[in-house]
Amino acid sequence: MKRYSFSVNIPYQTFLQHYSGAASAVLVYTDEGLRLQLPASRLRPFLSQLGVRGRFRVSVSSENRLEKLEKIA
Repeated sequence: MKRYSFSVNIPYQTFLQHYSGAASAVLVYTDEGLRLQLPASRLRPFLSQLGVRGRFRVSVSSENRLEKLEKIA
């Protein structure tokens, strides 16, 4: 299993586009510079009145399937 860390700062109003269906994925860059496309629905549990902000770690399987997404800071 591979793990990648990244930061996210998506304002609340911007993230609402994901709820409306205008965007279904979020593009992030890991600390190593890799580009990851994540389903927006996986970030919904971390949505607050400020939006989605913080440090996250994603774990992916050997087939590059998202296994776990957690907030680390």
